[in-house]
Amino acid sequence: MSDQQQKPPPATSGHINVFWEDGMLDHYTGEGVFDSGINPGFLDVLEKHPENSDRVRNMLSILKRGPISPFLSWHSSSPATLTQLLSFHTQEYIDSLIEAEKNGGKMICGATFLNIGSWNAALLAAGTALSAMKYILDGHGKICYALVRPPGHHAQPTQADGYCFLNNAGLAVQYALDSGCKRVAVIDIDVHYGNGTAEGFYRSDKVLTVSLHMNHGSWGPNHPQTGGINELGEGAGFGYNLNVPLPNGTGDNGYKYAMTEVVVPAVRKFDPDLMVFVVGQDSSAFDPNGRQCLTMEGYRAIGKIIHSLADNHSNGRILIVQEGGYHVTYSAYCLHATLEGVLNLPNPLLSDPLGYYPEDDSFAVKAVESIKHHHKQVVPFLREVVDH
Repeated sequence: MSDQQQKPPPATSGHINVFWEDGMLDHYTGEGVFDSGINPGFLDVLEKHPENSDRVRNMLSILKRGPISPFLSWHSSSPATLTQLLSFHTQEYIDSLIEAEKNGGKMICGATFLNIGSWNAALLAAGTALSAMKYILDGHGKICYALVRPPGHHAQPTQADGYCFLNNAGLAVQYALDSGCKRVAVIDIDVHYGNGTAEGFYRSDKVLTVSLHMNHGSWGPNHPQTGGINELGEGAGFGYNLNVPLPNGTGDNGYKYAMTEVVVPAVRKFDPDLMVFVVGQDSSAFDPNGRQCLTMEGYRAIGKIIHSLADNHSNGRILIVQEGGYHVTYSAYCLHATLEGVLNLPNPLLSDPLGYYPEDDSFAVKAVESIKHHHKQVVPFLREVVDH
């Protein structure tokens, strides 16, 4: 990556610093029936696990060669250290991952495979998110994007979950808090509930975690959280974990409505000094792992809302952390559109190659209104701002 290292540009909101390491491609997730790793013996063609290197290779290449490339600079990073990992995860859990690596790898939990090379990739992913956060905190740039895999937002302090081993975003948030940030807002738009990040800060009023996701509920012992509206945090953190479970099929208009009606008022009231934008393109209309209907237009609009919030509350400072997105082609296009929005570019740089997927946003509007009403009734710091 040394050939990609560039002189730090002036701190500006019109530029994105991308942090990437090739070693993250070494994480091999196998083949089988979708993400199970199972070969039933009667199929001629087994597909790659959804979280494979191809999806990230396309994200990498569209940013390097697509029309957004003049707005980007590239930076290297180093693996996370044990001390850094222990700021979010427990020693016992980290030891179990190291032991699995030494023994040649295994399935850590459902659909989540740690193979030879996976642990080093996970350390690089965590280190990349931390390096990007440090870059912001040191004043070198206002917007940084950590292009990472394995993903991280399902990884809880004590266990892996949903393709995730180390919570990249959670580690970066904790680093920001340890470095003096008073309030950090985490906005997660991956199609699945960012349960690991939420769990890490569930009892803290210093971190506002907001997750927009399809209404999928719990999926087993490694993911006991439902992502429902009643999972609001505990103790001092009560009210600072806001879930926005959206009906299957919610598209561009529904997501924009949820952002405007729920996320924006909450962030305004919380008034963070740093924004962490957790992105997953598995909310797209064509993703094999989601049931939502976002298009490039919707991702671009969400990015613009994040840009506006950061300008008004965190001096333009945004850390973007990659999570899911499993359509090998469309995920890359939707990432491009997301970053266009974060840059607040006046016009799209890329047209949508797959066209528009028709949507009915009436279900989403009804769900968001119900969520707003619930927050108004039970979340102390939002009671004055839900209606506006």
